[in-house]
Amino acid sequence: MNEHEKLNYVEYPATDLPSTKAFFETAFGWSFTDYGPDYTAFAGQGLDGGFFSADMHSSTANGAALLVFYSSNLEATLTKVRDAGGLIVKPIFSFPGGRRFHFTEPSGNEFAVWSDRAGD
Repeated sequence: MNEHEKLNYVEYPATDLPSTKAFFETAFGWSFTDYGPDYTAFAGQGLDGGFFSADMHSSTANGAALLVFYSSNLEATLTKVRDAGGLIVKPIFSFPGGRRFHFTEPSGNEFAVWSDRAGD
């Protein structure tokens, strides 16, 4: 359900749409709807969105916003991310309220995963 003046959709660039799609399908079980060769969309993942073909990527080092997944088992999620071809760019670290790690997917976009559990 769309809510008035609430965040509804996010879009990310992707240098390699097929690899980005395969990564999220494998690591998180996402499915995609393609809209031509240069755009693919996902839904039902907490926030709907899409990836568009581009020669750039989203990184906090460049001032980009960071989308953060929640996990009830941080180590298991880290293993899934790594096994699917993600690159861990910040290993698990603690912060007030939990722990998290950052990764990039095959197109170079940075994401994070956090848990409020002390150890999984």
